Amino acid sequence: MKVFLSHTDEQFAGYYGDRALAALAGTAEVARNRSGRVLQGEELARAAAGCHAIIAHRATPGDAATFAAAPDLVAFLRCAVDISTIDVPAASAQGILVTRATPGFTDAVAELGLGMMIDLGRGITDAAAGFRSGSVPAARMGRQLRGATLGLIGYGRIARRLGELAEAAGMAVRAHDPALGEAGATLDEVLIGSDFVVCLAAATPETDRLMNADRFARMRHGAFFINLSRGQLVDEAALEAALESGHLAGAALDVGMAPDQMPPGRLAARHDVIATPHVGGLTPEATEHQAMDTVRQIEALAAGRMPEGAANAEAAHRLRRLLGQAGPAG
Repeated sequence: MKVFLSHTDEQFAGYYGDRALAALAGTAEVARNRSGRVLQGEELARAAAGCHAIIAHRATPGDAATFAAAPDLVAFLRCAVDISTIDVPAASAQGILVTRATPGFTDAVAELGLGMMIDLGRGITDAAAGFRSGSVPAARMGRQLRGATLGLIGYGRIARRLGELAEAAGMAVRAHDPALGEAGATLDEVLIGSDFVVCLAAATPETDRLMNADRFARMRHGAFFINLSRGQLVDEAALEAALESGHLAGAALDVGMAPDQMPPGRLAARHDVIATPHVGGLTPEATEHQAMDTVRQIEALAAGRMPEGAANAEAAHRLRRLLGQAGPAG
């Protein structure tokens, strides 16, 4: 097999790594993206010409132009869980398999969330910025976690782990999952009754702009808001207005509507906002987990098996070239 790794040199160290590359090279001939740019469309197809699979960094879209211009391509593997920037119907129309990695970042994202709560409550980032600018920041009253209430919007793996950490710190925890309707606490109960609200819901059409002006207004005066999920869950103008009015005491964002799910510069520059550049899952343990998932997927394809994580197995008829099947792939 021939595989194209879309990660730029800058992305490679943090999001793939030498150990996973060595394992991949044990199964396939690997070509690297040495352009220094995120490739897409026909340019990505040209760079991957002759390759059976593309292993794509999260910033590399999988669009119809790529799939239409890649006659040798059999599989497009996302080295991440989110495949929202892959045009799966377009891939299916061309018979190309799309796969995703499994979540390996539960602890990493939950720990970042806990750190953000401590930082917001105690003003660590704001004070450090003051000292670095050459001034002595005013000592201000902080908010401790013990005795406070954490409200979770979404109750998947990360939210459950963050809830465990919060309870260990002496917090009360309440949760609402939009996917479960009114099971558990209602969204209003979470918003009204929480000192820290952390958004960890899945991004779906139903959760688009879930946190809007009305929802921010329902939060406690002086509460904190944290988004660790996806930018499209938040009306960022409404969040800015809630901060500007003083209704919210602060916010922390690891995601946003800027490119590659980054927090927007206008919000990130505020003194009452802690912003990180979409690094929730950026630990060696978390990123290697997902890189090694793609290695195992390539190993399965090379051995004539359907890999785990397939998103469109029934439509991936080009797999017959690798699997040697006369019937439908899978």
